Amino acid sequence: MTSTRTAGEAATGGRRARMTTSRWLSVMMLTMTVLVLTGGAVGAAALSHTAAVSNRLADRIVPARTAVGHLESGLLDQVAAVRGYVITGNPELLRPYEEGVRTERETVRRARSLLTDEPDARRELDSAMGLADRWRAEYATRLIAARRAGTTPDQLATMVEGERLAFDTARTALTTLETRLDRVQAAGRADLDGARAARDVLFVAILGTLLLWSIVISVLVRLTVLRPLTRLGASVRQVAGGDFDHRLSPEGPADISRLTEDVETMRQRVVDALMTSHRDRDALEQQAAELRRSNEDLEQFAYVASHDLQEPLRKVASFCQMLQRRYADQLDDRARQYIGYAVDGATRMQDLINDLLAFSRIGRVYSDDRKVDLAEVFAQAESNLSGPISEAGAEVVADPLPVVHGDPTLLTMLWQNLLGNAVKFRSPDRPPRVRVTVDEDADGWTFSVADNGIGIEPKYADKIFLIFQRLHPRGTYDGTGIGLAICKKIVEYHGGTLRLDDSYSEGARFLFTLPRPAAVVPEQAGEPAQVVPA
Repeated sequence: MTSTRTAGEAATGGRRARMTTSRWLSVMMLTMTVLVLTGGAVGAAALSHTAAVSNRLADRIVPARTAVGHLESGLLDQVAAVRGYVITGNPELLRPYEEGVRTERETVRRARSLLTDEPDARRELDSAMGLADRWRAEYATRLIAARRAGTTPDQLATMVEGERLAFDTARTALTTLETRLDRVQAAGRADLDGARAARDVLFVAILGTLLLWSIVISVLVRLTVLRPLTRLGASVRQVAGGDFDHRLSPEGPADISRLTEDVETMRQRVVDALMTSHRDRDALEQQAAELRRSNEDLEQFAYVASHDLQEPLRKVASFCQMLQRRYADQLDDRARQYIGYAVDGATRMQDLINDLLAFSRIGRVYSDDRKVDLAEVFAQAESNLSGPISEAGAEVVADPLPVVHGDPTLLTMLWQNLLGNAVKFRSPDRPPRVRVTVDEDADGWTFSVADNGIGIEPKYADKIFLIFQRLHPRGTYDGTGIGLAICKKIVEYHGGTLRLDDSYSEGARFLFTLPRPAAVVPEQAGEPAQVVPA
């Protein structure tokens, strides 16, 4: 019906799928983690570089340029104060000069600290401050002292001319320094713009890389995991839909491949079981056909036995009896004995045929199923045995019997056979006493029929239920030996069991069960229907 994968194909599939789904996902997640960490580190470095350039520009270059500007304006204030004092001789005009000198020292110290990373600018600062100090030492201080000493205007004019040249030299040095710092500031701004642009490009590249890898992961997961799972699901649904010849091919990661192989193995086992069930069904159908033919033959045999076979037996018995009556005076004892044997054999053959017919009709002719009051059928069986019971002086005691489901004719036969056996196989030393008890449980009823007769040895506990099995010679007790076989078949037809209680020693006791039939209680008050014992 289908074919299985060879060991070579399975091994090839196993070699192709070396990695499991969890390992695939682990590798992808690890790669993503490495990319995120690398991008974070590169981004952090870019941010750090941008911050360093920005901090250098904002914290050093710009304040240094501002400080140099303050030095130049302070120097201009000093020269204005000196020249004003020389012209007017007003001492109040020297205060800006003195304050400018003190402020200049503080500004120079701050500018030096800001220009630590700019040695050329720092040297120019030192040179300009040296020229400023020279101007103050050689000209400003001497002009102030000369003015205080009352030097003539002509002499002061000559000194002022030299002072102007010295001041212009110092100011030119500060202007040159400002120009340098302007270039450094412009370069710093250009570096900051470049760092910001590089940072933006880098972040866009990182984002693009992460997005691209996310797409790659999505595609890989779809190709390596989702697609094999989708194909596996489609194949399983196809098989579940009835296409048992569809073979599943392993693909994808190792665990999905192994799962596909397991499902394929399960499919093959289901196919094998289905083929076996088909063969068994065909065999059962053949056996059922043979059983139907056998039943038809049995019914035909029963018809023949009940009509055609018994008629010759009745003729043999009747004619033998007529011979015995008409020619009794002409026959000797041996002839009369032979005629008795013939009549007895024909009679026993009729009894065997009748018992065999009764055994075959159980479940075939007698198949009614309705409520049966066991007390009524028990009374009917006891009435049918009233002659033997009265003749033996037997006492029959029974517990109250329940109402069960079954065939009343079969149940009457059951009680009649059990009670008849108890009376028949009585002890010669005491009158027979039969005790019938019943126990009820959730599953049904257990009945016991106990007597005080001759009893049955435990080793014959199974033999007595076989058809035509006798434990005594034919002439000792009448009957064909089929009664207990009929009882067992009746009990089993009703779903129960029949056995001999081998622990009972006062006679014989038979135990049989009848199950409690289930009844469906209709829904009431919105509650669902329940199956409860009847």
